[in-house]
Amino acid sequence: MSKATTTDGRSAGPHVADSHDVIRVHGARENNLRDVSIEIPKRRLTVFTGVSGSGKSSLVFDTIAAESQRLINETYSAFLQGFMPNLARPEVDVLDGLTTAIAVDQQRMGSDPRSTVGTATDANAMLRILFSRLGTPHIGPPGAFSFNTASVSASGGLTVDRGAEKTRTEKVSFSRTGGMCTHCEGRGRVSDIDLTQLYDASKSLSEDPFTIPTYTGGGWVVRVIAESGFFDKDKPIREYTKKERHDFLYREPTKVKINGVNLTYEGLIPKIQKTFLSKDRESMQPHIRAFVDRAVTFTRCPECDGTRLSELARSSRIGKVNIADACAMEIRDLAEWVRGLEEPSVAPLLAKLQHTLDSFVEIGLGYLSLDRASGTLSGGEAQRTKMIRHLGSSLTDVTYVFDEPSIGLHPHDIQRMNNLLLRLRDKGNTVLVVEHKPETIAIADHVVDLGPGAGTAGGTVCFEGTLEGLRGSGTVTGRHLDDRAKIKATVRKPAGALKIRGASANNLRNVDVDIPLGVLAVITGVAGSGKSSLVHGSIPADEGVVAIDQTPIRGSRRSNPATYTGLADPIRKAFAKANGVKPALFSANSEGACPTCNGAGVIYTDLAIMQSVATPCEECEGRRFDASVLVYRLGGRDISEVLAMPVTEAEEFFGSGEARTPAAHKILERLADVGLGYLTLGQPLTTLSGGERQRLKLATHMGEKGGVYVLDEPTTGLHLADVEQLLGLLDRLVDSGKSVIVIEHHQAVMAHADWIIDLGPGAGHDGGRVVYEGTPADLVESRSTLTGEHLAVYVGA
Repeated sequence: MSKATTTDGRSAGPHVADSHDVIRVHGARENNLRDVSIEIPKRRLTVFTGVSGSGKSSLVFDTIAAESQRLINETYSAFLQGFMPNLARPEVDVLDGLTTAIAVDQQRMGSDPRSTVGTATDANAMLRILFSRLGTPHIGPPGAFSFNTASVSASGGLTVDRGAEKTRTEKVSFSRTGGMCTHCEGRGRVSDIDLTQLYDASKSLSEDPFTIPTYTGGGWVVRVIAESGFFDKDKPIREYTKKERHDFLYREPTKVKINGVNLTYEGLIPKIQKTFLSKDRESMQPHIRAFVDRAVTFTRCPECDGTRLSELARSSRIGKVNIADACAMEIRDLAEWVRGLEEPSVAPLLAKLQHTLDSFVEIGLGYLSLDRASGTLSGGEAQRTKMIRHLGSSLTDVTYVFDEPSIGLHPHDIQRMNNLLLRLRDKGNTVLVVEHKPETIAIADHVVDLGPGAGTAGGTVCFEGTLEGLRGSGTVTGRHLDDRAKIKATVRKPAGALKIRGASANNLRNVDVDIPLGVLAVITGVAGSGKSSLVHGSIPADEGVVAIDQTPIRGSRRSNPATYTGLADPIRKAFAKANGVKPALFSANSEGACPTCNGAGVIYTDLAIMQSVATPCEECEGRRFDASVLVYRLGGRDISEVLAMPVTEAEEFFGSGEARTPAAHKILERLADVGLGYLTLGQPLTTLSGGERQRLKLATHMGEKGGVYVLDEPTTGLHLADVEQLLGLLDRLVDSGKSVIVIEHHQAVMAHADWIIDLGPGAGHDGGRVVYEGTPADLVESRSTLTGEHLAVYVGA
């Protein structure tokens, strides 16, 4: 192969374009960052470490990735920018050398019932095209196989004006064949409402019969029902005629006039379906969620058998397989089925579909099925699902940003994830990874350690360099990098057992197992082996069980640790009692709010297509409260000063003296127990890291009464130093007489357990069996499972 030669006499030295080999950050101040200045090498894998809340995500996601996205958005026309989110420029002086950033975070995928693994990755779209081309009998275009598309038809007259006296009417008709099941509307499940949980049938409308949240006697919702004119307000509901009962429960929306105001009356059942059942369950307030759980049962749709698809869509097959069968297969099995299809007319489609399905298998998600609801994926599964579209991408010189990609992975699977990260780097991309696991930190070309502490005690770069340099750096991460929990010499004796018999949820194969009580029991196994199915699907959710899953806590800028944990209520009552006023005055979301900023503390200025500008409220100086409220004091402090306290200071403040408030002190003790002593009570939830949110949720649930605590991967987002504190917390729970059951991949938690139940041996249909139950010491000695092998290596046995 010949090379071109230069004829202008210039030397063939390095090109000036090759000198841009770093991302330069100068003066970053986003969230808790304190004028961070750093140079990150391009086309290398850089891992960001540090304790939870030290500023890793603030630097990587909120500064570097956010500015890259903002600059890309600015390249679009003003018209298009009007449809995009307005992104503010991060608080940073200089950002040089940025490339297009693709952020793959831990955020759960949409929990709409019609959103599945297949729809989220375009695999469903390709399958629909495939069946529309090869399926027999042929039933129509790809939309005929979509459970998001309803069948519609229409006909009528169309007036065509062709000039003077040439107008004529043409008969037209239209139809579209969709694949949606009409009974469940593509959801796969139907709801059944228990009427006894909605109202007391022995009462009349005038006697406030409803047991539905917000359906209070004097409220407009109840007034519309009572004053609609369809019912006798003094007649008990159980005595309604057939027509009255139908109107009460199922009547279509009807205009009514009440006290001269035009309102709409609607039957109770459709109104509840629109008000409560159309929302994501996890976004509901706790009392609303409790009502839905009590009053509504969801069952598999009898018409489509849970497939979401119409009978017509299910009638078309390729060989013996219809599209519902294909979507229900484990993805690794579906990949083999697609590999066996040979049809030249759709060869490019088959190749693309094959690549997508193989990527699932390669990334460790081959045990999923395409019809799996996306809202049921764990944070780690959701993140890896988002990675699918980037594997095999032709793009280079891209900055990929990952947030703890090892979350939810068994030690056996972490090496596979590491290989994928290295492959992205080797294609000429810059890979930035926020990570706590030593196995992933070990593959870094460059390490940046932030800290030294969390919150206001963090936000600085403590170290940058190689892995060996980190080990000898003396930072918190460097000191704990080689920490290894030891197998306990003695384990606790169980005080009983939770007997599970014939568990068959999802991939479980009639599992019989006794989970010991009164000890720390850890459920282990590779991702997809059936751990969550065994625990969450088999342990009864009664009053004695406190379940803490991976669902992320939600909250706006107005939410903070005080409001989320319930701490705000006793604080407000203490202020009210000390000053002889109403508790509502001490809420920035209620009567005590600053009238200028409505209690937000900042004023937002909308600049159309430019980013909105938030400036501190001049009236309350960012304190959120009206000036008249701040004259009231408790223990010499006003409410804004109390909310500005760190947890440790507030714990002392409410523990003794004039401000002594036992209810508040108890909650603050729990927050300190989980290592959140540095958080301020009024810090917006939107500024908390993933690890901080996980521990805040743990502290909140610890206040619930129960004898059995079930925790699903509590080490998510925790630094190596924080894991040690978590183990201490779990010990205190067990020593206080509680039973603790933990689903976990972290070897430190396994080593610290009194009893291990290991599921496997593989994932999906290769799992679902108990492959070991016993003490960690015996598991390490036998090395009889994948978990045993990795635990033995971890403890150095």
